Amino acid sequence: MKRAERHYALVDLLRGVRRPWSAARLAAHFEVSPRTIERDVAALQAAGVPLYADHGAAGGYSILREYSLPPLNLTAAESLAVLAGLGLLESSPYQAAALRASAKIHAVMLDEHRAPVLETLGMIRVIDAVAPSDTEPVPLGMLSDAIAARRVVRLRYLGEDADGQPDRATSTVREVETMGLLRAGDSWLLAGWCRLRDAVRGFRIERITELEILDEVAPPRDPSVWEDDLARWPTRRLG
Repeated sequence: MKRAERHYALVDLLRGVRRPWSAARLAAHFEVSPRTIERDVAALQAAGVPLYADHGAAGGYSILREYSLPPLNLTAAESLAVLAGLGLLESSPYQAAALRASAKIHAVMLDEHRAPVLETLGMIRVIDAVAPSDTEPVPLGMLSDAIAARRVVRLRYLGEDADGQPDRATSTVREVETMGLLRAGDSWLLAGWCRLRDAVRGFRIERITELEILDEVAPPRDPSVWEDDLARWPTRRLG
């Protein structure tokens, strides 16, 4: 659970209980350290949330029960932009998180915005790269997990025939030290150090037919290796 999500959950929990909860109990509930809970409480108090501490054997943290964090207020244009962006991620390694986030935006959207936003959203079309019909798509969430953990992956990758089409006969098995993700045209690519080619390579996700996350953490590599490879194209960094 991310920090912002934990803050909302912490407020909701304390609003719904009759007695104060100690930092230790809250830490156990959210599976973090008591020190993290104390930092969360301090951040919420600094933001004006009426959290207070009750001292003594039965003490802990409490909150005014009528209080809740303000909802996310987006304009119609902002809601459309967020939903459109999340929709693009539905064919990416972050598809599961994008779907969950999209559901949250729909839940908090103002009623007067809903119809025009959904109507405009329905007028947007995306042409995605399509995986070969005889292959089982790889769970995309596995890739984002592997990249976040800097794990080495073993994958089977479809080659190309003379016409540039995916060719199962030329597939290869690679061990790849994951480095990041690229969005190129209509495709998402896994970027990493390919041990077979001993160089940086990009693998189109729709051509990955098998994926295994190994226990090995990728060894440190000079980040300029990837930056130099990317310098061949006009790229931008997100965030």
